[in-house]
Amino acid sequence: MDTDFNDMMDDLLVKCMLGEATDSEQKQVDNWLKKKQENQRYFSHFKLIWSKSRELASQSTVSEQDAWERFKIRTQGESGVIPLKRNIWSTWVRVAAVMLLTAGAAWLVYLFTIQSVSPDLVTVKSDSQTLTDTLPDGSVVTLNKRSSISYPENFTNEKSRQVTLNGEAFFDVQPDKTKPFVISVNDVTVTVVGTSFNIKSNSKETEVIVETGLVEVAKDKQKITIKPMEKITVPAGNVDLIKEKNEDEFYKYYRTGKFICRDIPLSELVSKLNEVYHSNIVIEGEKLRNMKINTTFEEAPLSKTLHIIGETFNISVDQKGDAIVLK
Repeated sequence: MDTDFNDMMDDLLVKCMLGEATDSEQKQVDNWLKKKQENQRYFSHFKLIWSKSRELASQSTVSEQDAWERFKIRTQGESGVIPLKRNIWSTWVRVAAVMLLTAGAAWLVYLFTIQSVSPDLVTVKSDSQTLTDTLPDGSVVTLNKRSSISYPENFTNEKSRQVTLNGEAFFDVQPDKTKPFVISVNDVTVTVVGTSFNIKSNSKETEVIVETGLVEVAKDKQKITIKPMEKITVPAGNVDLIKEKNEDEFYKYYRTGKFICRDIPLSELVSKLNEVYHSNIVIEGEKLRNMKINTTFEEAPLSKTLHIIGETFNISVDQKGDAIVLK
């Protein structure tokens, strides 16, 4: 991208941060984010820096947008300025301009000091869509909706490949026996050398399902190794690691676009449909909730999926207010 386009995108990103972007501008940013992962990483850095800057300037009454504009005018045509490459440092200069004009130059020096002594950290977040990211070692991670992962910009000087997960993701890890791949999620640690597996975490529990290779799951002083067709569930606030066989493929839905139901309760399918479609489907009666379903749904409009469920179980599907009732 040329310099003018870089500046334009930075200005649009700031407008998004301020909540001042028009629908057209927001769409332009969304399209830019979809083009390549580099843009998503840049935006993650941008949001992090913007957040830190706003925290430091929280007591200021000066408009961030006005400060930015005055900063750009002030720096135009100045001599003796060494041009910076377009990377995290140029972002710091632009975003921290707010700090320069609100909290003073001392704060800017403080911000740069923090950045220079801390390892560069990349944070990638998925919002309403799944997202696939390639890590510095070539490992590939697929984030489910509303999930995030943080990791160093490179693993070169590290003894292990440390990442932090929030939400749900599928990992396909590049083998490296000299540098184990370590995932921190909630209060659980997952360690692998080279394998593929799924991790799901929420306020109730953390679940790890292995597809290939071996995975070590640890909490406090407990460690358990699981292999393909096995899973571990770690309830929140519980020290126990619960190891079980796993023949379920339902968890793959966000990667494959298919709901593969292998003798699962209808309540489990409905729970996932509510999550995916942001719906409010309610099942009347415990017997119906526990009825098993054995089929595969392609990702389709919710109405079509509900019609198939209704025909399969010979039940009615009724709209009542904001709820869809199965009975």
